[in-house]
Amino acid sequence: MCGIVGLLAKQTVNQAIYDALTVLQHRGQDAAGMMTWNEGRFLLRKSNGLVRDVFHTRHMARLKGNLGIGHVRYPTAGSSSEAESQPFYVNSPYGICLAHNGNLTNSDQLKQELFSSDLRHINTSSDSEVLLNVFAHELGKQGPHLAPGDVFDAVRRVHRRCCGGYAAVAMINGVGLVAFRDPHGIRPVVFGTRDEGGGQDVMIASESVALDVGGFELHRDLAPGEAIFVDMEGHIHTQQCADAPRLAPCIFEHVYLARPDSILDGAYVYGTRMQMGRKLGDRIRNEWPEHDIDVVIPIPDTSRTSALELAQHLGVTYREGFMKNRYIGRTFIMPGQTQRKKSVRQKLNAIGIEFQGKNVLLVDDSIVRGTTCKQIIQMAREAGANKVYFASAAPPVRYPNVYGIDMPAARELIAHGRSEAEVGELIGADRIFYQDLDDLKAACREVNPTLDAFDCSVFDGHYVTGDIDEAYLSALEASRNDEAKEQQSAGYHALVGTHNLDDDIDD
Repeated sequence: MCGIVGLLAKQTVNQAIYDALTVLQHRGQDAAGMMTWNEGRFLLRKSNGLVRDVFHTRHMARLKGNLGIGHVRYPTAGSSSEAESQPFYVNSPYGICLAHNGNLTNSDQLKQELFSSDLRHINTSSDSEVLLNVFAHELGKQGPHLAPGDVFDAVRRVHRRCCGGYAAVAMINGVGLVAFRDPHGIRPVVFGTRDEGGGQDVMIASESVALDVGGFELHRDLAPGEAIFVDMEGHIHTQQCADAPRLAPCIFEHVYLARPDSILDGAYVYGTRMQMGRKLGDRIRNEWPEHDIDVVIPIPDTSRTSALELAQHLGVTYREGFMKNRYIGRTFIMPGQTQRKKSVRQKLNAIGIEFQGKNVLLVDDSIVRGTTCKQIIQMAREAGANKVYFASAAPPVRYPNVYGIDMPAARELIAHGRSEAEVGELIGADRIFYQDLDDLKAACREVNPTLDAFDCSVFDGHYVTGDIDEAYLSALEASRNDEAKEQQSAGYHALVGTHNLDDDIDD
């Protein structure tokens, strides 16, 4: 899960890209980067940290130009070192830079092909660098002068070579802005325009909120397999570049990843989360008509919309029982389990009066590893709750994600191989309620009836790309579980010592 943005405008784009990245910060807090193009030169600033910490006045002053791309990252494939931050750049052909959200499932195979056949070297463990080099190699086949059709032909060959979920935005030196989405549309990407200074500015981003903050009008999502090319005059060209596209967006975007004020594939995320709350309320009422719930309390922030609808549907009081420290990052995307455990009590504090002597239903968007909800249930009991029930707006997360969400190891998922009752016992809840998967799909379809299929692999183990087997999942778990990440992090810090890498970044 990362956030991308690209902008071609009639004026300097650095501030607009910065603003877009700040509203996409929820998609990644590990690193941020921006690259602009000015008079034939690419200008780069990227580093570990939040957007506000990576870009200072001196950096913004040097990021000149009316064309640029930006990225916020959290580590899925690769380590969390500064070398993995984006955008990435290659000088041949033309000069191309790229930012990417998602994960290539055949990255290892592509690395071998790039080295042995394409004669290209990959310098990091990031699949984003792999995607950039595949695109660069295919684009180089088109000759010295590029027309829109040449760009689309290159993207078409990228789709034939690359598997997985990906949304990418790229700049080609002196040619324009390019973006493309995988043939299943797993990862989101939208585009829109604004009229500014007598011309048309074009923005491409992961979520529509990035367009909102810049005053852009949302045109639409890119279709699965579609590419968009914006030439240097601001003219928009689009073309379907996949052989057999079929929309199957990641449903976890609606559960947790996206902001509620975003519109993804024609569905308001706020609306889908309202429907999740109603359907979860129906399930509780059907399974437990004589419930003794006194109050419904959300786990801030993502579950608020669902929790409020659930409470109203059940006719139960809704209360805010936890105060959130907004200077702590999203717990789910912390890079290691130790850091997740440490952050929970720093992140939330209970309001005792809302718990004392009450039967409380806590509502969260999902239960992934179980670490956070177990501690929160304990906090509720310490605050004086009589009974603590727990409800998840999503079904049990039982399978790894391979398309760009940090759920690589099945054994780290609390619901893997366990019943719902067993999960409830492990987290210390008096009773637990999960969303039904069919109800989750229906919640999205009720907001946009045209949505047919979804990637629900974390819930049902069905991988829509059709290239995932047990061998792949075993290799993934070995390389990307929490233990592996902690070893990678320790090795990285041992390598750099106390040296400030910020001095080595082009700023």
